[in-house]
Amino acid sequence: FFQAEDGIRDYKVTGVQTCALPIFNDVGPRDGLQNQSRILEPSQRLQLINALLDAGLKRIEAGAFVSPKAVPAMAGAAEVFAGLPQRDDVCYTALIPNLRGYELARDAGVKSVCMVLYATDAMAHANVRMTSAQASAVAADIIARAAADGIRVTSTVSVAFECPFDGPVDPAVVCGMVTEFMQLGSDEVCIADTIGAANPVQVRRLMDELVASHGAERLSCHFHDTRAMGVANVYAALSAGIRRFDASIGRLGGCPFAPGASGNVATEDVHMMLSQAGFDTGVDIRALMRASELANQLTGSAPGGRARAWLSRQLDKAAADAA
Repeated sequence: FFQAEDGIRDYKVTGVQTCALPIFNDVGPRDGLQNQSRILEPSQRLQLINALLDAGLKRIEAGAFVSPKAVPAMAGAAEVFAGLPQRDDVCYTALIPNLRGYELARDAGVKSVCMVLYATDAMAHANVRMTSAQASAVAADIIARAAADGIRVTSTVSVAFECPFDGPVDPAVVCGMVTEFMQLGSDEVCIADTIGAANPVQVRRLMDELVASHGAERLSCHFHDTRAMGVANVYAALSAGIRRFDASIGRLGGCPFAPGASGNVATEDVHMMLSQAGFDTGVDIRALMRASELANQLTGSAPGGRARAWLSRQLDKAAADAA
């Protein structure tokens, strides 16, 4: 187990160490699927979501209200949300790119939306043909409408560490955007390493600063595993006090508008790291591995977590010992 010098806050250092329950937001059914060559029907996306629910996931990014011409994988989002099991203990989120997307999500009965902010103008233009400031103005308007409509809002700062077009991002820009959208009333602000360019030292430094300024309750992180540092970056943010993380079943992912962005950090890898560190994730690892296998069956391209082979061996051994 990790000891106090590792810097994990709110941690016991004797016996089995426990802490506040980390919150996974599995983005596989949206972020994970949006750039796959095989387009899944709404019924197949619901099948994957139900597998995640069976594994104990309580927050799931279930779809996006975007142009099906721009992102064909997200066509039929309203059908997906209409088919979701209605549970008081589960939060289903929809990505929205603009006001029209917000209105479609609201009319479909969505109670939690995620919208993207841009730390650089180049990334904003590639995604929504706006400047960063223009996209932020649209997001501010949506936050005000959502407050009146009783809809939860997550504001995600994309390319928070490095942009595929403009290179490294000044942390002061990210800190300024977080402060602005906290003050505007975002229920959560997510720091996204969109192309997987961050390293743990950068992550710890930025998240320490943000937690010191805003506390950890309304902050979350989103990491990609492009350079095999996804889990290390989760740990760095965890050490700064963050307890909310995006992850993707089967390491699915990749942004169609961000060259070089590969899969998100795998939900099963993050679960393994947290559980071995003494955290109770509330996740059934056997069911989670079944969901990971389903993701691969449906897409034909889900590589699985980097610990997939090890986890499978451990589960097989446990089953043999119990027999």
